[in-house]
Amino acid sequence: MRLNPIITSLLAILILALLLGAAWIVLSPKGQLITDAAFSLKTISPNADGVDDITRINYRLREPASVSIYFVDSNGKRFEFRQKQPRDAGEHTLLFSGIVNGYVLPADQVNAKILRRVLPNGIYKWVIEAASAGDKGEVSGSITVEKADTILPDLKNLSASPSPFSPNQDGIADRATINVWLTKEVPQSNLRLTLIAPDDSEYPIAEAGSDILPGRAGLHTYDYDGGIDLGVNPPPDGNYVVRAEAEDKLGQKTQLETRLTIANSGLPRAEIVQGEVKWSSATVVIGQTLYFTVTVENYGTAPIRTFGPWSGTIYKQAENSNTLSFFEQDGAWRMKIVENGQTFYYLMPNQRAVISGGVILTDVIEARNPQYFWAGLIHEAVGISNINNRVDPKQVTIVKP
Repeated sequence: MRLNPIITSLLAILILALLLGAAWIVLSPKGQLITDAAFSLKTISPNADGVDDITRINYRLREPASVSIYFVDSNGKRFEFRQKQPRDAGEHTLLFSGIVNGYVLPADQVNAKILRRVLPNGIYKWVIEAASAGDKGEVSGSITVEKADTILPDLKNLSASPSPFSPNQDGIADRATINVWLTKEVPQSNLRLTLIAPDDSEYPIAEAGSDILPGRAGLHTYDYDGGIDLGVNPPPDGNYVVRAEAEDKLGQKTQLETRLTIANSGLPRAEIVQGEVKWSSATVVIGQTLYFTVTVENYGTAPIRTFGPWSGTIYKQAENSNTLSFFEQDGAWRMKIVENGQTFYYLMPNQRAVISGGVILTDVIEARNPQYFWAGLIHEAVGISNINNRVDPKQVTIVKP
């Protein structure tokens, strides 16, 4: 029996459609993109008391997808928890403690930037969204938040001075004092200060010892030397951000920033060139002068400061810089920059200075005659380098006329 050509064509189309349908079923399995989504608790009380603080979120993905999780309050305001994060196919579990991305409420009087914050008390719709290359899916439900600790660890009055400051141990603006006020107690390690460079590199800043314990509410002070007291090169000169961050037990986190400029930074390094002192004589008649000449080089990265007595000074044997009214100045190295109306003298990096002077020898102890004379390079109130401590010792005989 021959079939009508029209019926034959219809049967061919039907068979083709069935084959294409079977192929689609094989290539794209049936089922939702996201399934089995649930919260383990329908009510949480995020206040760090250990009771119902955290709920477990479970969901399953049919295939790899980008996942977002958010909450919507009764007024339609949306609070983000996770945003478009890539996830593999299969089971997924994460914990939710009521903390979402930072947000601002109309009644807020918060000084710092809010990075993370707990949901206010209320009933919320939770939504888990998933999106893959060819599909989208969404699952939602309801959760109640009650007894939440909504007090933020706010930060106030962050200051850093002097600015600029110059960590180079010259005794002038070597240290920066940083103050910040914390309004709520946080775990000890959860109040952090960081110096942020223009290239986004970070330098941690340690808190100075004070009557306020780490993490306690109140004023916190930081004494920042750039690491130079530990013999570490300080951060390079430039304009920096001082960033303070506080995070409470719940995970609420705030951030406050101020500016700090670093100038003329570096480890001070100097030496007596070739370890040589040019002495005028090995024999000096009492009452006459023993002359000396040395060359000092700054081989470090920071300017080094001096203030006199100046080259060419002649001392009596019993005199020193203090008796000549050049009293000790912290950070000075014993050539011109004007700052705040004061004149300071510096030897710049890679420069040398020739220093000469003399000592009028007025006393002699026969038991120590001849006696040693040597040169030393002193960094006032910082240290005397072993390398520059006893340079080119010379035995000099003092004789009576």
